[in-house]
Amino acid sequence: MRFTILVAALAAVSACSPGIPDSAAGVGFDDYSEYEAKRQAREVVLTGASAVPPAGAMSDETSGTAGSASIASASSDDTDSATLARETQAALAATRADSAQQPLRASPGNPPPETVESASGISTENDFNAVGDARSIESDAALIARNREQYQVVQPTALPSRSGNTGPNIVEYALATKHPVGTKVYNRIGLNKQSRFERNCAKYSSPDRAQIDFLANGGPNRDKMGLDPDGDGYACAWNPAPFRIAVNG
Repeated sequence: MRFTILVAALAAVSACSPGIPDSAAGVGFDDYSEYEAKRQAREVVLTGASAVPPAGAMSDETSGTAGSASIASASSDDTDSATLARETQAALAATRADSAQQPLRASPGNPPPETVESASGISTENDFNAVGDARSIESDAALIARNREQYQVVQPTALPSRSGNTGPNIVEYALATKHPVGTKVYNRIGLNKQSRFERNCAKYSSPDRAQIDFLANGGPNRDKMGLDPDGDGYACAWNPAPFRIAVNG
């Protein structure tokens, strides 16, 4: 009894298990050759012609109007190619005429470019190799000896004395005075002293020239031109301090 039940169970399991597909069958088809035959038939229907030309068939490229059109197209292509070749040769010829050099063709076998020597860069005076070739210790010693022979010591001489009347000496006047700028020493009278001072001082190129003219015309006691309105004895903002510092340190 038990053996009968076991045999029935195995039979049921075998009936339910799926079958192993045939490896030679195509996807979705029973056989790949059958699939290929159906595909070719479908292409014949869609294109209206056989996918594979029959034996002995002749291409229309060499017959009739189609052949003439193909030959004309090929001739046109040849003409365009010839025109392009001529233009390229002309451009290359123009390039060679401008630079006198053949165009460089990229290749690993090309030689390295030539080094162009120019005036820029390090000078020969700073190039140790160039100086070593042009000079030596002996030549330098001879050059030093020649320079020493030409060396001359110029002895100082006395300064020439002043001749004639050259006008007031503002250096002597600066050393003879002691009071600073702005200290009233002399009385000044008159109207519009400030405006007169500015107008007349503008006529001089420097305070030194104004001070010399001020002393030559009665200064510092008198101020005929209004160059010293504050009465310190210094015209047009002239300052004696630089001369005193130069002498006294």
